[in-house]
Amino acid sequence: PPPPAAPAAPSPADGLARTPPMGFNNWNSTHCRAEFDESMVKGIADLFVQKGLKDAGYQYVNLDDCWALPERDANGRLVPDPVRFPHGIKAVADYVHAKGLKLGIYTSAGTKTCNSAGFPGALGHEYGDARQFAEWGVDYLKYDNCNNQGVDAKERYRTMRDALKATGRPIVYSICEWGENKPWEWAADVGHLWRTTGDISDSWSSMLSILKQNLPLAPYAGPGRWNDPDMLEVGNGGMTDTEYRSHFSLWSVMAAPLLIGTDLRKASRATYEILGNKEVIAVDQDPLGKQGVVVSSGGGRWVVAKEMKDGSRAVALFNESGTAQRIATSADAVGLPDAAGYTLRDLWQHRSYHSAGTIAATVPAHGTVLVRVSADPRWAAHPPAVELGLDGSPLLEAATPATLTSTVTDLGRTPARRVSVTLTGPAGWTVRATSAASAPSLPAGGTLRTGWRVTAPAGTSTGSYGLTLRTRYRSPSGTPVTSTLPLSASVVVPPPAGTSYLGDLPWLSATSGWGPVERDTSNGESAAGDGGPLTIGGTVYAKGLGVHALSDISFYTGKACEKVTADVGVDDEKGSKGTVAFEIWADGTKAAATGVLTNALPAQPLTADVSGAEVVRLVVTDGADGVDSDHADWAEARLVC
Repeated sequence: PPPPAAPAAPSPADGLARTPPMGFNNWNSTHCRAEFDESMVKGIADLFVQKGLKDAGYQYVNLDDCWALPERDANGRLVPDPVRFPHGIKAVADYVHAKGLKLGIYTSAGTKTCNSAGFPGALGHEYGDARQFAEWGVDYLKYDNCNNQGVDAKERYRTMRDALKATGRPIVYSICEWGENKPWEWAADVGHLWRTTGDISDSWSSMLSILKQNLPLAPYAGPGRWNDPDMLEVGNGGMTDTEYRSHFSLWSVMAAPLLIGTDLRKASRATYEILGNKEVIAVDQDPLGKQGVVVSSGGGRWVVAKEMKDGSRAVALFNESGTAQRIATSADAVGLPDAAGYTLRDLWQHRSYHSAGTIAATVPAHGTVLVRVSADPRWAAHPPAVELGLDGSPLLEAATPATLTSTVTDLGRTPARRVSVTLTGPAGWTVRATSAASAPSLPAGGTLRTGWRVTAPAGTSTGSYGLTLRTRYRSPSGTPVTSTLPLSASVVVPPPAGTSYLGDLPWLSATSGWGPVERDTSNGESAAGDGGPLTIGGTVYAKGLGVHALSDISFYTGKACEKVTADVGVDDEKGSKGTVAFEIWADGTKAAATGVLTNALPAQPLTADVSGAEVVRLVVTDGADGVDSDHADWAEARLVC
């Protein structure tokens, strides 16, 4: 069931940010480096127009920290950095405004901003600084939380609200206090949006952690008052395009501000295709202003549904896990009324189908299928939706045939005709159907099951390889339809007999929240190989794995192993910081887990029975308080086979 509705908070009656703000902010791509300057900002404004982003709804071009000099002038006024902004901020605002766009600026609700160079903050200078911003033509203020001198957050943020109002200029007010004082409970009549978490970074783990903190806050969002899970990382290179499509889909279904965080002057075509997807943007910008709610989330299979003004629902089927999974829900479960049929619009494929009520897809690892579903009397104008699936383990040893079964299921009210299915693998692989791969007609609700023998050639190196499952069919009116499911298969080697250190074995997949998984050292920082000796409670361990929450490492155990043991805990390298919990999974079952561990605790022994499991996963979660300093060690981690 959806969470109880929060009391309807008074939203600012100024008519601003009736839909989530869309634009650009330089921080995620430049931080405080020299490349953040007037020519960059103008270049972004130019690209908004040239590349169709303005037409897609992006309007704010926002400056972040480091735009000013470290000292105010003799009159206590802020001074733009003459190297970065030789013509001042008003000239940049004029340039941006001339393109029909708006300009944003940044300061902190403290004595200094967040950058270590010590730029002036606005605490005690709110009215003067707000006046300067208004004189320059600023349209948006991001107000950060550093160096706040312990002054009550509500007081600090209300003072700037009043100062902005006193200017008489409409300025969107972005409260950036990182969710520390639960601003969703008090800020609806203070600002237009409020950060709900710490800063995002360009990693899968960071994006996922923030998603999970922001999703439960749906009741607090609405026109003029938005939960802000931080800016977009799409295009910055730390995630795959599949992961970036998930990031963009989920931010849109959460009615989050869409602030581009990549340098568009260097962006790839794929990045522009993600950021410019007008059908996804329409989900974010829907005038009803509802944030999507979690319908279900078992086993990393997320269904998030957003009510839309026209009565439809935007539904995200999001696969958090590292392997393809079937995710399913129904029109009824996402809040749609009973109907003879439903139209399903796939917002990444830009194609429409009809369904009898099931909303389902096999979703690739870390992927999201985003559909807009409506109870539609004209459903029959669209071909039936078919769902593609692949049963059996996509793990195979070289030169050893694996058996897989593909499924093609008609989710519609009408038959799919002349159905055929193909499975293709990499060059040199043998892929052979062992049963019928076509059917003259597939009735509504019917499934075509096809067996396949898949063999990777002898000598194929371990790793992940692409498979493609494709079906072709015709709608009752004869329209040809092709549907494709990209999948992956992993070539694996059987685990060695006896006892092995997991840090010495190849893994199937590994994700870590800050830099890569490290073998036999601690996590260190974000670079590979920068860790120190694994150290828990002063005890140093020679062998193991160093990670940072959220982390997930999977190993192929081939149903041949019995036990995993480890001494686990928070590494000493971040002092007293960090809270994590450890889990060992045997296939889909949690075989062992700790409670929340802190640096104050010595290493805890953890043992799991993994008998009969094909895959074992070592998982570290963030202890439900965010991922800051969550350095975690799997010391002496061993596998017994």
